[in-house]
Amino acid sequence: MSNGIVQVPAPVNEPVHAYAPGSAEKASLKAELARQLGDAIEIPLIIGGREVRTGRTAEASCPHDHRHVLATYHQAGAAEVERAIGAAREAWKTWSEMAWEDRAAIFLKAADLLAGAWRDRLNAATMLNQSKTVFQAEIDSACELIDFWRFNPYYMRKLYEEQPASARGMWNFVEYRALEGFVFAVTPFNFTSIAGNLPTSPAMMGNVVLWKPASTAVVSGYVIMKLLEAAGLPPGVINFLPGRGGEVGDPALASRDLAGIHFTGSTAVFQSMWRTVGATIESYRSYPRIVGETGGKDFVFAHPSADPQALVTALVRGAFEYQGQKCSAASRAYVPRSLWPQVEERLVAAVGSIQMGSPLDFRNFMCAVIDRSSFRTQQRAIEQARAASEARILCGGGCDDEHGYFVEPTVIVTEDPRYETMRVELFGPVLTIYVYDDAELDRALELCDTTSDYGLTGAIFATDRRAIVHMSRALRHAAGNFYVNDKPTGAVVGQQPFGGSRASGTNDKAGSIWNLLRWTSQRSLKETFVPPLDYRYPHMEEE
Repeated sequence: MSNGIVQVPAPVNEPVHAYAPGSAEKASLKAELARQLGDAIEIPLIIGGREVRTGRTAEASCPHDHRHVLATYHQAGAAEVERAIGAAREAWKTWSEMAWEDRAAIFLKAADLLAGAWRDRLNAATMLNQSKTVFQAEIDSACELIDFWRFNPYYMRKLYEEQPASARGMWNFVEYRALEGFVFAVTPFNFTSIAGNLPTSPAMMGNVVLWKPASTAVVSGYVIMKLLEAAGLPPGVINFLPGRGGEVGDPALASRDLAGIHFTGSTAVFQSMWRTVGATIESYRSYPRIVGETGGKDFVFAHPSADPQALVTALVRGAFEYQGQKCSAASRAYVPRSLWPQVEERLVAAVGSIQMGSPLDFRNFMCAVIDRSSFRTQQRAIEQARAASEARILCGGGCDDEHGYFVEPTVIVTEDPRYETMRVELFGPVLTIYVYDDAELDRALELCDTTSDYGLTGAIFATDRRAIVHMSRALRHAAGNFYVNDKPTGAVVGQQPFGGSRASGTNDKAGSIWNLLRWTSQRSLKETFVPPLDYRYPHMEEE
């Protein structure tokens, strides 16, 4: 590498392709969708750059057509985890010492590959394996992941530039080292971009990684792994380990070499992992860094001055895009009684116009929920609301799993602000609304702040600036990503660093310099140019 002080190209958010009727990009993606549908593949583990087949297999299917098998994938167990730890340990020797510019180049190249020839392949895998519409796949598996791989190298350089002051006669500086050991990355099904970011942001900082993708998103995860190999990622830096949670997680957490956890998933699983680390803390070489984003019960709160049409649009998009399977999805709302008649009428009409079906039909706004377990969770909550005295189904409520796991966009209205679906994360297309009296604004704000254990995203709607200030202050700790007159979803890398606190995670803000800081261990160095030659100090010359 040159001895020049290298600049990283200034990142710009990747433009979203429209896939308009008759466009070349639509025709190209349609062809790739057809290819993947007609070509069931076998997915191995990847350990130390080598494909590993265990013979313990499972099938990856389309949620919207659950009898269609996209792939058969091999599952890791304790033996493969130990092998991956060994491969990571070997790779660490050279990867952790590689110049940061060379590490950055790999991910910048990966971004360009994804922006070009690999775009259709990853978008199609996401649409089929995770039942995303073309738009939801494009903003996720293409644009957001490209952004992660362009912005993170830029942030990495900025982090390395952060250095201490030096007094005369000395030179002080900080060295940013890789963690000693491996980072265990556990990724969710709902965002392919998160699946790509969680293993690569630690790797970018010189760390080695064991990556366990969600079992319901192995196909898109495998495409990411092959893309990284095409970009020049050395063997063993990231080891791809599909498998059941405990069979991969238990031996990984038991290893003395565990240096960190990068997690997105359920609160219960994250708390269990943290509990395991705490119970065996003395067994690790270093205290593991624990970074997690664990879901939310995200809100939309409307003031009487809110624009009803803007509010309804935000509720529909925020609650029902990608079937409500976003950590940031709007799942509870607070609407003033004076505004409710207009909102109710427009909301029922909007929800009634939503088209739902296969992602292969680009006219659909919604597709299927991810699997049978999620389907039953939504169905159970809807049935309970239908039977409850304090709640009613305003619209939607239909469920059909004959061919795919389809749940209609459903709106529940409750008289109880602490009704179960106002508190419990369902992770599906179910929105619950509480109508509050205008005169009880402050009580409603307190309910919004205290009803849920989570603190991920939230939105307020008002045209009165005094109300915006008042509501923002009242809900200051209720959300790590807070929106004014917009839906609570759609954070963009470099624009809205993402993460929440309370039961929503450690708020280490994916897509920012603050997340990268978690994956490095600093060493302070001081060099004295002319060291003293006598141990005595001036004050010792006189009594």
